[in-house]
Amino acid sequence: MSPARPVDDADAKAPSVSTPGFVGRGRELAELRETVSRRPAIVLIEGEAGIGKSRLLQEWLAEPHGLTALVSVCPPLRESLTLGPIVDAFRGIEQLVAGLPLTELAGALRPLFPEWSAQLPPALEPVDDAKAARHRLFRALDELLRALGVDVLVLEDAHWADDVTLEFLLFLVSRQRTDGPSLVISYRPEEVDAGSLLLRLTSRLPVGVAGARISLSAVQPEDTASLVSSMLGGEPISDAFRTFLHVRTGGVPLAIEESVRLMCDRADIVFRDGQWVRLALDELQVPPTVRDSTRERVDRLSTGAQQILRAAAVLAEWSSEAAIAATAGMTIDEARTGIAEAASARILGEDDRRRWRFRHVLVATAVYESIARGDRAVLHRRAGEALEQVAPPPVVRLAHHFREAGETERWARYAEPAAAQALASGDNTAAVVLLLDLLPERALPAPDLARIARTAGLAALGRREPVDEIYHRVVRALRATLEIPGLSAREQAGIRNPLGRLLITGGEAAAARVELEQAVADLDHDPAEAAKAMTYLGWAYGSPWPASTHRRWLRRAADLAEGIDSPAVRLNLAGNRAAAFLMLGDDEAWDVVAALPADGTSAPERLDIARIHTNIGTGAVMWGRYADAERHLAIALRLADAEESSRLRDNVHLELANLDWFQGRWEGLADRSAAFVEANMDRPAIHLAGVRLTARLAAAAGRREAEDQFRLVLDEATRLGAADDTMEAAAELARLRLAEGEIAQALHVTDSPLRTVRTKGIWLWATDLAPVRVEALLAAGEAEAAAALTDEVARGLRGHTAPASRAALALCRAHVSAAGGGPVATAAAYERAAHAWDAMPRPYDALRARERQAVALLAAGRAAEGHALLSAQYEQLFRLGARADADRIAQRLREQGGEVPRLWRGGRKGYGDQLSPREREVVRLVVAGRTNREISQILAKSPATVDQQLRSAMRKVNVSSRTALAVKVTEAGMLDEDGDPGMAVS
Repeated sequence: MSPARPVDDADAKAPSVSTPGFVGRGRELAELRETVSRRPAIVLIEGEAGIGKSRLLQEWLAEPHGLTALVSVCPPLRESLTLGPIVDAFRGIEQLVAGLPLTELAGALRPLFPEWSAQLPPALEPVDDAKAARHRLFRALDELLRALGVDVLVLEDAHWADDVTLEFLLFLVSRQRTDGPSLVISYRPEEVDAGSLLLRLTSRLPVGVAGARISLSAVQPEDTASLVSSMLGGEPISDAFRTFLHVRTGGVPLAIEESVRLMCDRADIVFRDGQWVRLALDELQVPPTVRDSTRERVDRLSTGAQQILRAAAVLAEWSSEAAIAATAGMTIDEARTGIAEAASARILGEDDRRRWRFRHVLVATAVYESIARGDRAVLHRRAGEALEQVAPPPVVRLAHHFREAGETERWARYAEPAAAQALASGDNTAAVVLLLDLLPERALPAPDLARIARTAGLAALGRREPVDEIYHRVVRALRATLEIPGLSAREQAGIRNPLGRLLITGGEAAAARVELEQAVADLDHDPAEAAKAMTYLGWAYGSPWPASTHRRWLRRAADLAEGIDSPAVRLNLAGNRAAAFLMLGDDEAWDVVAALPADGTSAPERLDIARIHTNIGTGAVMWGRYADAERHLAIALRLADAEESSRLRDNVHLELANLDWFQGRWEGLADRSAAFVEANMDRPAIHLAGVRLTARLAAAAGRREAEDQFRLVLDEATRLGAADDTMEAAAELARLRLAEGEIAQALHVTDSPLRTVRTKGIWLWATDLAPVRVEALLAAGEAEAAAALTDEVARGLRGHTAPASRAALALCRAHVSAAGGGPVATAAAYERAAHAWDAMPRPYDALRARERQAVALLAAGRAAEGHALLSAQYEQLFRLGARADADRIAQRLREQGGEVPRLWRGGRKGYGDQLSPREREVVRLVVAGRTNREISQILAKSPATVDQQLRSAMRKVNVSSRTALAVKVTEAGMLDEDGDPGMAVS
């Protein structure tokens, strides 16, 4: 399949960010609600910055609990105004003080509320004792609270409260036994001093006072997903996005919210395949709110603790006291003092091995970003030298630190074993990333750079994400490395070989051929790689070579493979050779296929076998050997499922969708093709194949967008050198032009593809092209040229047994007969073509051939027979979904005086308040506990379609949740196997 033009993410659905929903705090809200209901009560809500203390209070305050609450917030001031939070809270009340039942004691409030002077009792005589004056003021405030009917006093951010405010809270606690207001207080425990009055609030509760301490921790990963989804219109987010965001924010709601807003502002997330996904980001930028809060906290610490935090930020992972001390340039004792201070501030956390690191990634990032660039290099060098003492050496971390320190030789010394370690664990992407940044370092010797480039290229070939930004970085790096003076021919060949294979993956077929040809000449020292390169040169695309040249490369590869010891390499070569021969239309491919295994003994072997059978299935579909295609694709899907390879599964499902198109199984195919298009924008081949499938359906239905879609496929396949994928698109465009009577355009669009077929001599590729080209020539009055082309196709297919090509040849002959033979012979010729299509089976083409047969019968004067055959084709095409063809036949029947069968034309039948069969499929899987994503994979529908059908079912059953839906349909027996598939719901 040809690669497609990458779709700009700007075309994707743009995020519209809203206030996040309240998630993950149901238990805490219930505890707060229940405790406050048992008045009087004291509730302490503790948690770090951004953990959701204020949101919890907001949700509770918004509830209809019938309580009068006075809310105060402590400002983040180093020297807070005495009783400032309480005063500000009272100033927010709307009730007039003048009418309140206050005693003369309230005159003590005049200094705090000068604006109320006219409403308060006269000022009291001053007292010399500060404690006495404060106690009198507290009593007056308490009286005011009671007069206002305040049931609950809420104080937020009490860690910033002044001492007098805290003393007032203690005063209220002491008086709660007389039915005073309840207290709800939030604070950050890490910012509360050991001797703070705040800690005494719940140490000795009066008798009859309910108490609770609610500690808020980070939300769970699933709550992170729900929170982000609530910000993005309720649409789901991908598992990868959820994990990425949860790990980097530590599950802190404010950090999650701010990060999502920042990512939306930067267009770092897009809507794909029914869910929000992030683009390829290595890091998450620190939101300003988190950055400023972190720096404020760090600035309060001692110089030693700040240096410890800078060292810990550079180390980035769990690190020993010794490593932190060495990085900070401190003694162990000095480091321990700083670590203890940072831990007390709840910035560092400890594990069970007495190692330390930041409690949250974003906090660490904020500290790291505050370090001057020159200081960072020094700290990284110290970190690397400290970690060199660890056994075994942490090579990945060492490579990172020496890279950041600017020490290239030590960086390279550790990057290569780190990459080897990543490759051994199957993480090819990590290996590639480790090596890529080394390649521009010209301080390394040329042979070292050649070795690193070759390793990076080979590692990139094994990545699961074949065409992305990393892919493009690798290609650029390999090309740049080839320009380095002093590389030997063998070193260049080692780079060109993976480069050529990568270029094939990226759709640069012509450039790939150039690189591989040059590589083969100097790979005599490595027969396995030489054979692989030869096999790739045997693939019949991206070059002007005739099929005979490709066959020579394939046979050279086969000869070389016989001397290779590795069974895995021989299997890989045989599988690729078989697929290449299928593309050439050579029957000897099936001899190679017959010797291939259907299973393997290891995961890599099974994945390779799955890939091989997928390619063979693709070739079998092209040939029209659909039973063989289904058998090989079933093997591939079984192995891909067993190894959980989503990429291979996508490839297999695409070919199964193509198979369903050709065999006339069109039900649900539109949803599947749309899903391929939407979900594979980063995989050009799959994306473009999805566009082609969508275009086929659109053309059959008579929709105008089909032309634009086929034009896209043709243009992109031409640009990328995938000549075989230009054929069907050109043929369909020509068919559309002929239907409009534009004969010259039909000939023009098929000119270049036909030249390619003739040059390469691969007439298998002309299955769709040849019949429409013959028809266009005949419409242009060039009967001799049409007959000559038909003869040329026959000669080209001599010795080849592909059923699809043989059926196309029969159709070409029928077209030629229609132009010059009698109508009876023409009818027989079209009947033979229809039988050839039926034998595969390929019903859509068979139905259109029989339409031509019916027209010939009418021309022969066999009206009844012709009308009957047309009517039958009309009905079958209509039910298949080929409405454009059905309408054409209906018009012909009317013109010929025939009767058009009366068929229901209202689109899909409505089911009223009953579950449709499609909805029942979805609901049955919901009852089985499947997620929407799992359902979409099982039913081969897009997630958006599954969601739509699920919502429709919920609406019909009159429920609002998946759980309620499952319960109701189960209790009602709506999914019983023997039940009416359209059973009504109530």
